[in-house]
Amino acid sequence: MRLRRARTIFAYWKGKELVFVNYRTRISVTAHPLTAQLLDFFNGWRQPEDLVGEIPQYSASSVRAAMEQLVKHTFLVRAGTSDARQDARISKIWSTWLPYGGFHFGTKDVRFAREHQESDSSASSQPPFFKTYRNARRVRLPPGRIPDGGFARVLKSRETHRQFSDAALPLAAVSQLLFCTWGVMGYLPTLYGQVPRKSSPSGGARHPGEVYLMALKVRGLYPGLYYYDPKNHCLVMLREEKMEEMAVEYCAGQAFVKDAAALFLMTAVFPRSMWRYRFARAYRVVLLDAGHLCQTFCLTATCLGLAPFCTAALKDSLIEKDLGIDGISESVLYVAGVGTPRLRRKPHSAALHIYK
Repeated sequence: MRLRRARTIFAYWKGKELVFVNYRTRISVTAHPLTAQLLDFFNGWRQPEDLVGEIPQYSASSVRAAMEQLVKHTFLVRAGTSDARQDARISKIWSTWLPYGGFHFGTKDVRFAREHQESDSSASSQPPFFKTYRNARRVRLPPGRIPDGGFARVLKSRETHRQFSDAALPLAAVSQLLFCTWGVMGYLPTLYGQVPRKSSPSGGARHPGEVYLMALKVRGLYPGLYYYDPKNHCLVMLREEKMEEMAVEYCAGQAFVKDAAALFLMTAVFPRSMWRYRFARAYRVVLLDAGHLCQTFCLTATCLGLAPFCTAALKDSLIEKDLGIDGISESVLYVAGVGTPRLRRKPHSAALHIYK
């Protein structure tokens, strides 16, 4: 049996305790500083017995016990295991963004509080929503208002919905939402060749965003999971089954999502951005891209007279498993959804008349 130190470890002091964290597995332990020396010994593949001979001042049984604990807590990986392969894959694909990019893995699969549970904020006062500059000169502005017009009415009408009618969504509406948000509207010549032009900005025109449709109530579609192919503007079926309960599980127990007509599972293919930007700040850009896409989605849905919402409360690994993506080169970031409003709103003048 050969062992190697996991490549996804960082350490920090918490008071007088030294904490080791594997951000891939999200396991943390407090340990003696000697642990750092043990992990350093296994920088490459080594036999456990090599360590026993390296530190004769400790009994063989205590050294073996320490190694077993490090393996159990994923700080040492065994050669040939899936654990070792995943560790190596992250190290290879994310090499230019680590260790700072480890934030992505460290914030996956967290426990979310239910809506009825109180947040742990009783010990502190709520921060103010607005900043105040005392004794600073102020310049009065003309009255602010959103100018009248089709886009302005859409902007003012956008809101988050959590209640929907029982009506199914027409396939034409799904098509419009997908095309206006993720579709290819042309190509642009650049130093890096032809790049797709889309309705939302993307850092370096890398467009790492992908989207998968969970059809719950869509006329003309079997319930299930689909991949949206933006190049050909079509859907690729991945899984056919009713998914209302799975939608709730995907969204960390938020019961209202099962009444929606469709969920749009937003992912990012990181190597697209990593290829051009070989520093971890580009991870921020990937997240910003997801925000741009989601706002475009919400405004498009509002324009169509639909009821949109979005949430970052996700079961990351569950969604990634069901989509058949690895969670390393491609990972889920965000979920948007839509239904028909309880009180049917007329589509805005710029919209297709999808309800005929």
